[in-house]
Amino acid sequence: MAHGRVVVGLGNPGPEYRDTRHNVGQRVLDLLAKSLRASWRRDGSAAVARGRWRGEPVRLIKPISFMNESGPVVAKALRRVEAGPADLILVYDDIDLPLGTVRLRMKGSHGGHKGVRSVIEALGTQEIKRVKVGIGRPDQKDDVPDHVLTSFERDELPAVDAAVAEAAERVLALLS
Repeated sequence: MAHGRVVVGLGNPGPEYRDTRHNVGQRVLDLLAKSLRASWRRDGSAAVARGRWRGEPVRLIKPISFMNESGPVVAKALRRVEAGPADLILVYDDIDLPLGTVRLRMKGSHGGHKGVRSVIEALGTQEIKRVKVGIGRPDQKDDVPDHVLTSFERDELPAVDAAVAEAAERVLALLS
């Protein structure tokens, strides 16, 4: 596709959410922006960075909307660049993966992730490439909503940083 590929990192907007587990997808995009020497700018309801990878245009997008409302922002961003779901790579946190684990999926259900559910509903397909970063599960099931909105513990940061770097590499491999 002449218009290139789109990588979306899910998260919540605002400084109070920046370092939370739920925003690990956006951390991956920040690292990718650095690698591609692309700078962020506001474009409607998203922060967008344009770069090139192996000569092909790549757009990095961080929706400036709450996680559960990511879908319409992603759909609009794809329409703007005349790209479709096949051109999209979605990067997000996964509570079912151990902390620091990175997994690729080429399609499938939202697995209970509200941001992913919103994107699938807005695009009308489950055929979306994903790079998932494990954030670990809390001991108590009731703690899930709080858990995803907590920051990583200091002793978790090395594993998180390694996973973010690995996830960025996986995205670049998918773009190749």
